[in-house]
Amino acid sequence: MNYCRRCLYPENHPLNIVLDEKGICSGCRVHEEKAIIDWEPRKEKLGRIFDSYRSTSGKSYDCIIPVSGARDSYFIVHTVKNVYGMNPLLVTYNKHYNTDLGIRNLANLRIVFDCDIMTLTVNPETVKKITRATIRKAGSIYWHCLAGQTVYPVQVAVKFKIPLIIWGAHQGIDQVGMFSHLDEVEMTRKYRKEHDLMGIEADDLINEFDNIIEQDVIQFRYPDDKEIERIGVRGIYLNNYMRWDTKAQHEQMLGLYNYETAPQTGTFDRYNDVDCFNYSDVHDYIKYVKHGYGKITDHASREIRFGRISRDEGVELVKEYGITQPRNLPQFLEWIGITENSFHYLIDQHRNKKIWHRNEKWDWERIDGTQLRKETPDSFAIACTDKGLDFRITVPKKKSPDNKYILIGKGYVQSENL
Repeated sequence: MNYCRRCLYPENHPLNIVLDEKGICSGCRVHEEKAIIDWEPRKEKLGRIFDSYRSTSGKSYDCIIPVSGARDSYFIVHTVKNVYGMNPLLVTYNKHYNTDLGIRNLANLRIVFDCDIMTLTVNPETVKKITRATIRKAGSIYWHCLAGQTVYPVQVAVKFKIPLIIWGAHQGIDQVGMFSHLDEVEMTRKYRKEHDLMGIEADDLINEFDNIIEQDVIQFRYPDDKEIERIGVRGIYLNNYMRWDTKAQHEQMLGLYNYETAPQTGTFDRYNDVDCFNYSDVHDYIKYVKHGYGKITDHASREIRFGRISRDEGVELVKEYGITQPRNLPQFLEWIGITENSFHYLIDQHRNKKIWHRNEKWDWERIDGTQLRKETPDSFAIACTDKGLDFRITVPKKKSPDNKYILIGKGYVQSENL
């Protein structure tokens, strides 16, 4: 297995990363643009785009922003509303795996920005049926989250005739360098299907075996192209117009809006995905089984590119945080209603056989030659100008009573004394 000689990504990255003749990946090469692009003209261009969609009456929504109780939601809403003066409608897909902290962060976001928000909550039994099907077909417990998060904003845009959708970072740019920032790529149905949804559209799940009928997948259907063209729906990504650094952005927003952070199972990152029990846990374990690496590789590679840690330090972090067994698997199995043996049997069908093999004890182990190693040539390394990882841990506003998923939570933030 070949790995990037600068960051930690392997050549089998599911978003088709490319290693050049020097062994540097396309993600690292496109990241170099962040240091050489003049971002001020691009911010001005973003302002002109916003102006072209701004309501002349001031009584209508100017745009739609997909949000959650984590990731870069606070930064995106702050930028769009407080910096550029737009009037956004917030939309969120209920992922069902919600943490209490995530529910509070989402409520706090709505309140501090004084925004209207629309939420899509699909029938839990329907979500469970779909998840059982996507585990079997694609080894994914997160298909319904990715499908819902990427389709609900488009459905709302068509229904309420609000053509502009604002996203944060395009994963294909920021992670693997599939495009340049200068390409200004926008949201597409094709990218959503091929990469977000692993090639599976909602209608592909309809079958008798999983007892999924047409009514079950309606909420996950992408609007018809004619509807999208009639409204003129487009989705733009902020990272095409400003230098994207999620860690720095979170730390700026934490000082302004007092939302919560928390430790996670498989990474040192305390800011992203704290709203979900499974993203950096069960979902991450599955990612490791399928591709041989997890979120810790994503996060360490990001920090290497920004020069906050060295590659060798990143390798040590991968060893430290690498998932062997997910901590939150029992509650997921209880929620979906399958046994642990059944879960592992289904997930093992999707193991990458170029990475894993059965040993003499019939246990899965890595094939020699697929392990990540140190020894980066100095000529490929990025100088550490901001050495170390200091992620802020906030004091919880409320102690969660248990580890149960929260389907519906309060729409307001309780006093810290209650």
